[in-house]
Amino acid sequence: MDITGSVALVTGANRGLGRAFAQELLARGASKVYATARRPELVDVPGVHVLSLDVTDPASVAAAAAAAPDVTLLVNNAGITTHTNLVTGDLAEVRREMETHYFGTLGVVRAFAPALARNGGGAIVNVLSALSWFSTAGANAYAAAKAAEWSLTNGVRIELTGQGTQVTGLVLGAADTDMMAGYDGPKTAAVDVVRTALDGVQAGDWEVLVDDWSRGVKAALAADPREFYAAPTA
Repeated sequence: MDITGSVALVTGANRGLGRAFAQELLARGASKVYATARRPELVDVPGVHVLSLDVTDPASVAAAAAAAPDVTLLVNNAGITTHTNLVTGDLAEVRREMETHYFGTLGVVRAFAPALARNGGGAIVNVLSALSWFSTAGANAYAAAKAAEWSLTNGVRIELTGQGTQVTGLVLGAADTDMMAGYDGPKTAAVDVVRTALDGVQAGDWEVLVDDWSRGVKAALAADPREFYAAPTA
């Protein structure tokens, strides 16, 4: 996937990784960048085409797909975190996590897949998390939703191969964004996450592991889970 000359659409582009994606795509020569958000008035990146998009609203997704028929690179970045546990947390919040990360991402992929096919195949980037592969108290709803989104990413990759669409999963531990403001551990700058991600897209990578955290968690999946959860970093 060549970023230069591409037409990109970024969900959740009003802040954090989404904003950094919009900026870096323009810097790498994308011919057009659609920057979308539930509150489009908050998008402040010069040079982008701003669209309203709520990934949990099918009508909003359909309207965005109709307004951006020339997309060749789709970045599914929009996300939330409700800090909800599965057993004792508010079930409505658990469902909201899944509606955003799983059904929201799937809805956007389904809406834009025909345009990607018409435009030569293109590429999709799904922003995942190291929490796709482990759970932690206080973020179990988020972890479950991201695990589902990781599986979704692998599934749509298989389904879209025939139309020539590259699907890349972006996995990271903690980025220095508003969503992670309350986290005291090491964080990767948003621009560095995005640059690593787009390097991977251009290289044709199926999965981009941004940091030691994501690489370490994935490597631990082959071991006894009791060992992982007994470690201090778990």
